[in-house]
Amino acid sequence: MKINHKIQIPLLFLSVILLSVLSCKKDKKEEVEIYTCATCKTTPDALAANNSLNKGIYKGVVIGSTGTIKFDIANGGSTITAVMVLDGVTVNLTSAVAVVAGEPYSAAFTGTMNGSAVSISFSVGATGETPTITSSTIPGHANASFLLTKEVSTALMEAYVGTFSSTKPETGIFNIVLSRNLNTWGVIARVDGANSNTFDNGTIVNNTLVNSKGVTIGTLSGDALNGKFNGRDGIVITVTGKRTL
Repeated sequence: MKINHKIQIPLLFLSVILLSVLSCKKDKKEEVEIYTCATCKTTPDALAANNSLNKGIYKGVVIGSTGTIKFDIANGGSTITAVMVLDGVTVNLTSAVAVVAGEPYSAAFTGTMNGSAVSISFSVGATGETPTITSSTIPGHANASFLLTKEVSTALMEAYVGTFSSTKPETGIFNIVLSRNLNTWGVIARVDGANSNTFDNGTIVNNTLVNSKGVTIGTLSGDALNGKFNGRDGIVITVTGKRTL
């Protein structure tokens, strides 16, 4: 029996095309878009000379409603400022209290938000330990809470604004500060409508956030965090967040 080569060749060519198309579709399906914060720093702002001083850079997250805050305590000169972003609104803050070497630093930072006065009192130990917000007056945000950490020249600090939901059911804010260099993280969370906060912390192992009880709460993919884990009483908690600072 003779084979009609004029028919066989086009069929073979068509098979090659179909395989190429299917291969392309498979590749596109497997592509995962990695979120990157376009405005975030990739190296620390903190100067090495301030690593063990009260001067330097302090970063943190805010709950009530949600956002980030960054303090520059004479990091590269004598200027003392802070920038808070709360619910997408940027608030520039300043303080006239000078830093004294070897002593704890405490000062009120003031500015305006939507035309109303804002005051945030910041304190830190003589060597940069235990940065804390001791009080705050923010119009429309009477129950604001903060989680702060000091950035050093060898460890970039990143701040993530996120949310959580659970099968309880509950929803709320889930904001994280972390350092990939130090492999550590801390979170402040609050159920929607509540006034109290929940804090947790842990380590980062291969881009996975694990708390002190050994529970994996989420995985970093670029500048995004996503996770699902079991809480108390069998409640399943889902978290998601993106880096904004």
